[in-house]
Amino acid sequence: MKAEQTRRQVLAGGTLAAGAMALGGCGEEAMAGDLGGADWQRGHLLRDRRFPEPNGAVEEIDVVIAGGGAAGLAAGWRLAEAGFDRFTLFELEDRTGGNARNGRNAVSAYPLGAHYLPVPNREAKALRRMLGQFGMITGERDGVPVYDPYQLCADLEERLLWRGRWQEGLFPNSGVTATDRAQHAAFERRMTELRKSVGSDGRPAFAIPMAFSSADPAFRALDGMNFAQWLDGEHFTSPVLRAYLRYCCRDDYGSEPEHVSAWAGIHYFAGRRGWASDGDRELTWPEGNGRLVSLMAGRIESHLKPAHSVFRVEPDGDGALVDLFDHAARRSRRLRAKAVIMAMPHFVAARVAPRFAGEGAMSYAPWVVANVTVGRHPEGKGVSLAWDNVSTASESLGYVVATHQSEASDGGPTVLTWYLPLSKEKPEAARKIMMTRPLREWQRIVRDDLLDMNPDLDGAIERIDVWRWGHAMIRPTPGFLSDPARGAAIAARPPVLFAHSDMSGLSLFEEAHYRGVVAAEAALDHLGLPFESFA
Repeated sequence: MKAEQTRRQVLAGGTLAAGAMALGGCGEEAMAGDLGGADWQRGHLLRDRRFPEPNGAVEEIDVVIAGGGAAGLAAGWRLAEAGFDRFTLFELEDRTGGNARNGRNAVSAYPLGAHYLPVPNREAKALRRMLGQFGMITGERDGVPVYDPYQLCADLEERLLWRGRWQEGLFPNSGVTATDRAQHAAFERRMTELRKSVGSDGRPAFAIPMAFSSADPAFRALDGMNFAQWLDGEHFTSPVLRAYLRYCCRDDYGSEPEHVSAWAGIHYFAGRRGWASDGDRELTWPEGNGRLVSLMAGRIESHLKPAHSVFRVEPDGDGALVDLFDHAARRSRRLRAKAVIMAMPHFVAARVAPRFAGEGAMSYAPWVVANVTVGRHPEGKGVSLAWDNVSTASESLGYVVATHQSEASDGGPTVLTWYLPLSKEKPEAARKIMMTRPLREWQRIVRDDLLDMNPDLDGAIERIDVWRWGHAMIRPTPGFLSDPARGAAIAARPPVLFAHSDMSGLSLFEEAHYRGVVAAEAALDHLGLPFESFA
């Protein structure tokens, strides 16, 4: 209990990243591990427009997909499913996958970012079709999808370190006041009501993909305030409830409740209506959503060109000119495409295709993800180890256990994936902190936080690999639903189309997949090719 209170005092002065600077001694031995992240050097080449001009003949191509994250891969998957093969996907990084990429060591595969997929809603038709193709949906029971149980998160799903003991679930179930319990129950009832609400247009108030949500002004008005303001107005003031809701906002959006649109804050709880015969659960794998992007990439492997930066897209009659830089050959090329799918974050697309990308005020949350190899499983007082393990005394979001799905809990080596959204500072300041702090300091921060949660890991930490995401996810700030750039991207027509979760304002796999599929189908329609819509 004393250690927990001391940790709170440390955190009161700032973020975990700032508060841990003084931790650790100068005489400590360096720990094994690497410092990685998105290729900022290639990103800065694009930002500063320092690519050489293309020379040589202009190459003809039907469809270019610019970006190999979940949306770009979904677009390629959809084109391939239509029997169309005259496309190429170009990705700046050496690997496709975006923030769903994964790593691997001798112990296990592990996520570098997104680590699970909730069972999709009924409206996520294209995604359910793909999951069936990948063997994750094995059939139907009374018309409802049946999921392969080995793809669903194994028990125990979540545990919370609260007042020195681990408990099941993420809301404290003991040591709270009657007011805390009453407000939590009232909040759950309110979210159930909103989950079932239907707008005047006949659509659910909150849906996933969010494009299927109601446009009823009664619900869209929630975007005019932040989530903290809405909670205040609804008299949800319990500190314990507010701490839990802060965790939820940081978990899905990398942002504090006062920086999240009330519409988005409610969507976190009211938007999910997983459609499955065995209930609403998560799909997860040792490598997290790396499993999904790898399977999509495998479907279109011959069409992938990593280490290629698309740096300019301009109109050319009824098509577009695409300039790109081949990092291996160190030369630029020019393509003439009938259609281009811009599957990249808006802040990048605005530099690459300023004539097509609308102006807006989108901002992005920076994250740090650490993969910690340990010689034995964590333990602790209370319930046993879960897949997701969170401490109320930490600014981190805790850790997930990579081997939770793949083996019995025999107490042997495993990899713990630790998450920290840098949400207290403004994103620009947080990115500076993230990028200037050396590996050894990040390792101390991660190690000390883990040992606060699990003192039993003392002596068991063998390696800490740190991954930095400067622009990990779009922040759904108040007013995001009416953001002009978002609207322009959604309304775009060929030859240049957009496909990214930024178009939804919610950095969710379901949103990226939907936007990729819709863009691919718009490209097929532009080319005059018949297809049956998956969306």
